[in-house]
Amino acid sequence: MLNEAVTHAGSAAPELIPSVVAAVDLGSNSFRLQVGRVMDDQIYPLDSLREAVRLAAGLSADKRLDESSQQRALDALGRFGERLRGFAPTAVRAVGTNTLRVAKNAPEFLARAETALGFPIEVVAGKEEARLIYLGVSHSLPSTHEKRLVIDIGGGSTEFIIGAGYRPQKLESLYMGCVSYSMRYFAGGRITKAGLKQAELAARIELQTIEREFSRGHWKQAVGSSGTARALGDLIAAHGWGNGDVTLDGMEKLRAQLLKVGDMDRMVAAGLKADRAQVLPGGFAIMMAAFEELGIERMILANGAMRQGILYDMVGRLHHKDMRDVAVRQFMKRYHVDPAQARRVEKLALEFHAAFSGGGAEDEVGSHLLSWAARLHEIGLTVAHAGYHKHSAYILVNADMPGFSKMEQAHLAVLAQSHRGTLEKARSLVTAVSDWPLIMSLRLACLFHRSRSRLPLPAIEAGHDGRSFEIDIPASWLARYPLTAAALRSEIREWRAIGFDLVIPALDELDVGFDPSVD
Repeated sequence: MLNEAVTHAGSAAPELIPSVVAAVDLGSNSFRLQVGRVMDDQIYPLDSLREAVRLAAGLSADKRLDESSQQRALDALGRFGERLRGFAPTAVRAVGTNTLRVAKNAPEFLARAETALGFPIEVVAGKEEARLIYLGVSHSLPSTHEKRLVIDIGGGSTEFIIGAGYRPQKLESLYMGCVSYSMRYFAGGRITKAGLKQAELAARIELQTIEREFSRGHWKQAVGSSGTARALGDLIAAHGWGNGDVTLDGMEKLRAQLLKVGDMDRMVAAGLKADRAQVLPGGFAIMMAAFEELGIERMILANGAMRQGILYDMVGRLHHKDMRDVAVRQFMKRYHVDPAQARRVEKLALEFHAAFSGGGAEDEVGSHLLSWAARLHEIGLTVAHAGYHKHSAYILVNADMPGFSKMEQAHLAVLAQSHRGTLEKARSLVTAVSDWPLIMSLRLACLFHRSRSRLPLPAIEAGHDGRSFEIDIPASWLARYPLTAAALRSEIREWRAIGFDLVIPALDELDVGFDPSVD
């Protein structure tokens, strides 16, 4: 029965928090698996795997992943999946980055990849990737109130973050990476003066878009994370030009050395790993441009990176410190959402969904999405009232929403767009049958609270069986609220048009001569 106390979405019991968790980072250069033990809100590493997949190298001119790069990735994920066998779904989070953001055939690949890994894979936006990187880096360094600039050069993108303590303050992701730049400017691993100059110039042009907010005056310490930064630090130290940090003086000397060598095969002979040597020239050019454009003189190196950030973010979610909830609250404030109406709709939508669903992990995930969608379905009103549900969907798909994956944002957009109006468009947007109870729940909640006031609702019972939904509500109540009764009749027609039955026996009891087959 509806209108009774309903547990809020996401109320997992603390004892269900897994003691061992794992993160899979599907980077554009390498795939990484990190396993850690959770103790007192801290994560202690247990195991790690790395596979040099170079996914970005398989991206064609028309932005499609070729079969060989896909197969390298699937083989790596199959090995990761073997290591993760027996892990609970809540203990593993797999995240894809830039190459999977831009590849046109990413959806087809992801279906195969999830089968190989044995767990869902989410693709995050550039700024969300930057947030996760900062979370991992900040947990690997001594805490400080001073602002840090963190730079992470990946295979297809480079992330820039300014933050203090564990909190990022500015996040940017630029479409330049060590794999893409190495392929474009250093074909075959050959380093020429002209190629290096062109690569550095291209990177500096990209950096000019963020130079004003990320230059030296905005931070006290520069930090490098991931493979490129560590490889540069190791090379500088190996030549006696520094103590492991990356310095401007060391970078200038390394540039001269790279031009003198001229071929990365000779750097492999000098001790650099082959898979890193293939992409180092592009990474060097990006880092050199960052030093010069942002005024960096010295950069320390951090052990933490995105995979550690994924783990800490996952533990935060399990402890009810979910960044997605923070993002939803911020969006409600930014887009001037009526909080009372959002709460009314959210409460009733969750009650309908609890009645329609049979429980289980999938239903809990759906409840989270429904809760957020109910709070955000009216954000499009700030654009225009006409078609506001479409504006809401557009914002949810395209905005940077910290904590959310691109798939989650797309899911929220489908719910927001489908909460009113015709359902014909929803039929082409919905990708899983489990979405229909969510859409039904949100539409009914909005319908019953259309007056935007505390409507005294009676006891309502609801059920769902395949393509049929039934709502039992007193006919006497509907007789007192004819506008709601009329709206429910229209709703029956909408669902029937796309092949669903919405059964409300009380409507038949009203002496109105209503025939649901007649428009």
